[in-house]
Amino acid sequence: MGRFILRRSLQSVFSLLALVVFVFVLARLAGSPADLFLPPDATDEARQQFDIRYGFDDPIAVQFLHFVGGLLRLDFGESIQFGRPALDVVLEAFPTTLALAAITMPIVVAVSLVAGSLAAARPGRLFDRLAAIMSLVGASTPNFWVAIVGVIVFAVTLRILPTSGTGSAAHWVLPVAVLCLRPVGVLVQVVRTSMLAALSSAYVKTARARGVSPRAIVFVHALRNAMLPVISVATDQAAGLVNGAVIVETVFGFPGVGKLMIDSVLLRDFAVIQAAVLVTALAVFLINIIADIAYALVDPRIRYS
Repeated sequence: MGRFILRRSLQSVFSLLALVVFVFVLARLAGSPADLFLPPDATDEARQQFDIRYGFDDPIAVQFLHFVGGLLRLDFGESIQFGRPALDVVLEAFPTTLALAAITMPIVVAVSLVAGSLAAARPGRLFDRLAAIMSLVGASTPNFWVAIVGVIVFAVTLRILPTSGTGSAAHWVLPVAVLCLRPVGVLVQVVRTSMLAALSSAYVKTARARGVSPRAIVFVHALRNAMLPVISVATDQAAGLVNGAVIVETVFGFPGVGKLMIDSVLLRDFAVIQAAVLVTALAVFLINIIADIAYALVDPRIRYS
């Protein structure tokens, strides 16, 4: 297992290097930050001083070399909008996004496992049909539309939930509910399909012949053997929560890394954009490593060579 994790880490270095080049070039296609942070009538001298201060006066190749050199020291440069190191700004916002994902994902997994298992236990029945319809709706509905409708219905019309912010537990209800919708829709179908295969296997038929209770057959014998594809898809959905929080944080005014990234793109704060993307990429990489470890824990037959 140790060798496998080391090999996966080395492979991820190449992906991160490609991401570094991509983000660096793409961010600068938006134009010069001086156009936004300086008045329209700013003199050429003022623009030149601005570029010198933030290193934009050098050629692109030189800027990239400075960026890579700073990256090796974990120095992403200074944020233009905050006047502080970009990495500090991102690390202050990232815990909010992680908390949002950490609250959402256990709810997603619990609801999906129960609903998918019960649907597979009685295929074709009323609950199975309802679960299929609701999962299809959840997987197909855009997050931004659900978020806006949620604000209009529960915050503006009914006035039972706040529109934005993070002041109390009530502020987290709508963002968590919106983030849960799509992953639950996807995972319920995955759990149901995997459980149908597990429930039709020989060891389940043997357990039924021995008089094992239906609940134990579904949630003990079959569920564990059906978990591998569920873990794989749940990992992708967890990574999607970290990335997809951009929309939810923007709509609900959450001070997380997603909203920070959008604000930085609009203000052309290159240092914060680069820091936010790379920190998020590292978080996704760690999620994938955790999933690989979970494979071996769930199924001891798996061996990584």
